[in-house]
Amino acid sequence: MINNGTLSLPQLRRRFEALGSETDTVDAASVPDRLGSRYQALVLSGTKVRAFDQDHYRPLVDLVTDADIPVFGICGGMQIIAVAHGARLAEGPQRVGGYEVQVDVADPLFAYVKPTVTVFHRHTLYVRQAPPGFRAIGRSGHAPVEFLRSDDGRVYGSQAHLEFRTDGMEILRGFAQLYQ
Repeated sequence: MINNGTLSLPQLRRRFEALGSETDTVDAASVPDRLGSRYQALVLSGTKVRAFDQDHYRPLVDLVTDADIPVFGICGGMQIIAVAHGARLAEGPQRVGGYEVQVDVADPLFAYVKPTVTVFHRHTLYVRQAPPGFRAIGRSGHAPVEFLRSDDGRVYGSQAHLEFRTDGMEILRGFAQLYQ
């Protein structure tokens, strides 16, 4: 896990550990150049630093781009990935709490949920359009890109904080199944 400064890193780690995944954490400012064969997936947490600060996140973006394992960006982690690939962030209404999202259940990420999920939001920035090489696989009334996936199926992103709420846990389960 790459800690981008989220306050909920302990909850996110507990969720993955409850799914049987071992987790290591490194701060975004200390990411290695390469991952090595020890890791089966990479998770980018939410962030306090604005995702459009590309200089700050360049080593992280390079790591994600060069990795050959599944990657999942959560909230600010998704925004970092999207901005690095050409998306723009837009200010929107402040959302805190549970919100309904429609997801593409044909995607393996959503193998354990229904077409409408309730996920936890805590943000004001949104990705309005998936960048080139990605597509939206979840949407809501206030965010047309609630979830995204790279065209090759290796990189995922979630606008919501999946470390909270039951549907979030089940989406994390879907991601964990991609690399087990």
